[in-house]
Amino acid sequence: MVTIAGNILIAALVLVNHHLQKPMYFFLGNLSVLETCYTSTILPKVLAIFMSGYHGISFSGCFLQFYFLGSFACAECYLLSAMSYDRYLAICKPLHYVTLMNSRLCAQLSFATWIAGAVATAFTTFFASQLKFCGPNEIDHFFCDYTPLLMLSCSDTQLTEVLMSVLGSACTIPPLTLTLASYVCIISTILKIPSTTGRRKAFSTCSSHLIVVTVFYGTLITVYILPKNNTLRDLNKVLSVFYTILTPMINPFIYSLRNREFKEALRKAVSQLVSMRRIQGIQMQ
Repeated sequence: MVTIAGNILIAALVLVNHHLQKPMYFFLGNLSVLETCYTSTILPKVLAIFMSGYHGISFSGCFLQFYFLGSFACAECYLLSAMSYDRYLAICKPLHYVTLMNSRLCAQLSFATWIAGAVATAFTTFFASQLKFCGPNEIDHFFCDYTPLLMLSCSDTQLTEVLMSVLGSACTIPPLTLTLASYVCIISTILKIPSTTGRRKAFSTCSSHLIVVTVFYGTLITVYILPKNNTLRDLNKVLSVFYTILTPMINPFIYSLRNREFKEALRKAVSQLVSMRRIQGIQMQ
C-alpha cells in the first residue's frame, strides 16, 4: 500500500502540477509508474499466498511474472541511465540544457526504455518456456526468477543460460556504464565550482538519484554474481527483497523528502484538498 500510494502520488503530482513540468520530474514520473508496475508483478501473489496459504502458481502465471519482472527491471536500468544523462546535461552543460533536453528527447528516451525492456525479456522468456520441467517444480524463491526456473528444468539449459547472460548483460552493463560515466563528469564539474554553497546546491540536485542507483544496482548485481549454492541461497533471497520491494517503496520518500519543489507541490495539493473538503462540508450544512 505504501509503495503503490507513494509512487502514484508522485506520478499524479508530476502530471497535474505545471511547476513540475520539467525533464527531471518527467523522468521521475515515469520511474514512479514503472515502480508501480514492477511491484504489482510480485506483491499481489505474495500477499495472496500469505492470506490463503496456497503456494501454487500456474506455468503461464509463472512465466508471465518472469516476463514482466524482467521487462520492468531492464526498463528501470535504462531509465535510471536516462535520468543520469539528464543530470549530466543540467550540471555540466547548463547553458545548453534547455535546447538539448527538450520534450521530444524526453519522450524518445522514456519510450526507448520501455521498448528495450519489453523486447529483451521476450527472448529470454521464450527460451525459458521451451525447457522441460519434470520434477516437483517447487521454486525456492518468492517469485519466478530465472535461476530458480533453470534449476527446476530437466533439459539441457546451457544455451538458455548463455542467452540469458548475454541479454541480462545488455540490460545492465550499457546503462550502468552510461550512469557511471555521467557521474564521473558530474562530480568532476562539481569539484571545480569555487563556492561551497554552489557545490552543495549542485550535488543536491543529483544526490537522490545517486542513492537510488546505488541501492538498485548494488543489490541487483550482487544477487546475480553470487555463486548459486545452498549456503548463499538465503542471502540471495534477502538481497532480492531490496531491488524488488524495498527500492520501489523508498523511492518516493527519497525523491520527495529531499526535493524542495516537490514538497511545495505536495503542500499545495494537500491544502487544495483540505479547502475543497471544507467547502463541501459548508454546502452540506
